[in-house]
Amino acid sequence: MTGDQIREGFLDFFRQRGHTVVPSAPLVPENDPSLLFTNAGMVPFKQVFLGKETRPYRRAANSQKCLRISGKHNDLEQVGRDTYHHTFFEMLGNWSFGDYYKREAIEWAWELLTKVWKLPKDKLYATVYTTDDEAAALWAGRTDVGRDRILRFEAENFWEMGETGPCGPCSEIHIDRGPAACDRRADETHRCAVNGGCARYIELWNLVFIQHNRDAEGKLSDLPARHVDTGMGFERICTVLQGVGDNYAIDVLRTVVEAGERLSGKRYGATERDDVSLRVIADHGRAVTFLVADHILPSNEGRGYVLRRLLRRAARHGKLLGLERPFLHEVVGAVVQAMGRAYPEVAQQHRRIAEVVKGEEERFSATLDRGLALLSSEVEKARAAKARVLSGEVAFRLYDTYGFPLDLTEDIVAGEGLAVDKDGFERAMEAQRARGRGAQRFADAEAAPEMIAGGALASRFVGDRIVEWESEVLALLADGQATRAPRMLGFQASGAAPIVTGRPVPAPSTIATAIRIGNPASWRLAETARDESGGLIGSVTDEQILAAYRLLASKEAVFGELASAAGVAGLLQAREAGQVPAGSLVVCTISGNGLKEPGPAIAAAPEPVTIPADAAAAAAALGLR
Repeated sequence: MTGDQIREGFLDFFRQRGHTVVPSAPLVPENDPSLLFTNAGMVPFKQVFLGKETRPYRRAANSQKCLRISGKHNDLEQVGRDTYHHTFFEMLGNWSFGDYYKREAIEWAWELLTKVWKLPKDKLYATVYTTDDEAAALWAGRTDVGRDRILRFEAENFWEMGETGPCGPCSEIHIDRGPAACDRRADETHRCAVNGGCARYIELWNLVFIQHNRDAEGKLSDLPARHVDTGMGFERICTVLQGVGDNYAIDVLRTVVEAGERLSGKRYGATERDDVSLRVIADHGRAVTFLVADHILPSNEGRGYVLRRLLRRAARHGKLLGLERPFLHEVVGAVVQAMGRAYPEVAQQHRRIAEVVKGEEERFSATLDRGLALLSSEVEKARAAKARVLSGEVAFRLYDTYGFPLDLTEDIVAGEGLAVDKDGFERAMEAQRARGRGAQRFADAEAAPEMIAGGALASRFVGDRIVEWESEVLALLADGQATRAPRMLGFQASGAAPIVTGRPVPAPSTIATAIRIGNPASWRLAETARDESGGLIGSVTDEQILAAYRLLASKEAVFGELASAAGVAGLLQAREAGQVPAGSLVVCTISGNGLKEPGPAIAAAPEPVTIPADAAAAAAALGLR
């Protein structure tokens, strides 16, 4: 069976048993401050389990895209080093919201595995929570699993999504893949066993019986109703059903590994060193493709920094394979080929994803070689001094000057038998923060008015937890003058909206709204002008403004100055059509009675964007009123 057939077979099985098949939720949890990413199939249903939301169905099934790279569930360090850990993965799951409970969950899991997929019963094990006599009795009485293969565990069989939230005892199904599958045979002290830490016995399916909620103080309370939340690792079940030795050999991942082989000239399975790098590139290639598809862009904070870490870790492993040029954007194509049918959003955004990835690769390639040279020199010094720890100051210099995330440095030096002085790194980081606070400087004030925080004022980043937040503007610089409110400058031309800008306007015919790219303060001024003008800029919807802001603030698509409501809509339309290459300078203008064509900078693009001069035609073309 192919991966697509296995995924669809799972969904069909539960569809036939009264489950509504729902699409995967995004990797960014909606309105959930406790999680950076969706790390399990149950995350989109968390509020249902808590009794705060409802769904028009009581049974559901889906294949949920997940990412585990932070918090309680963090598999990053293991990725590449073994054949079965991933950052991005799919979770096949079925849920009951106050409907069926343990009996049906156990019976159906056993039926699918042994009767439909015909896995050998004598190779399967069922585990239950230490005190869950009910689940143990159901396994013994409602299935024909061997009684000697019903095992009890404590921590392994109590499932929690994170530090807080819905939780409960769980029952796992493991399979014995035989002695040859053990990846710790060189360790004379190792003994293969369920939950023994090797690749011989692997968990296939986790049946979680949600009945508690853990609060911020760690206390458990009973939920209003009992629920079922199951999760089966898609990659692992494909490995078993396709009869291959590791997750990276299944068809869905093999296509991505082959892209790495083709680009590097290396062969998977030839050497362990190359295999590690090929696995990292395949895993991270999938992860970054889906992160960018869910509108996450590289940055130095929150989710964007996770994406940047993955991209740069993959770039370093490409270097180990001899790849001296950006390559991961080409791996994106293999991910789309393998997974675009099941997740059409990656196919629809293929071009944009590849451009974002390539841009980040190019930025990092300029410093990667110099950073690696510095690190090699410092490792040699540590060896000469017989030290076992790399200086935190060196690690911070790599981070600050060469863009090396701390875990990338740790990963590299671990291969040399060294650790990193994390405390020293944090001290250097805090010293830099203190210098930044003390400087209180305002960069490029004339070109980009910004909010200034000084003295006791401070800002707090919350974007790693929530997507919306209301804040008070504490200080603002406009035309060099400190103010606490937006300033309206310039004139209102006939048929146009007010001019809102942070600098003098040379002529009243200048465009309606001047918005400096990457500058949230200017965008706030533009939005205020839209509201106060009685909707004259309302021809651009809030959704368009938000989309344009994300595009421009990321500096992913364009650099320069975007102007006017028509310019906002025109940019979005042109970008969607692939007519605005990365790095283009876009300057759109509008005067009182009509729209002008774009300036010479954008005309130099391979496929210039042309906005009709006639106002009515332009409005029709851009979808404006």
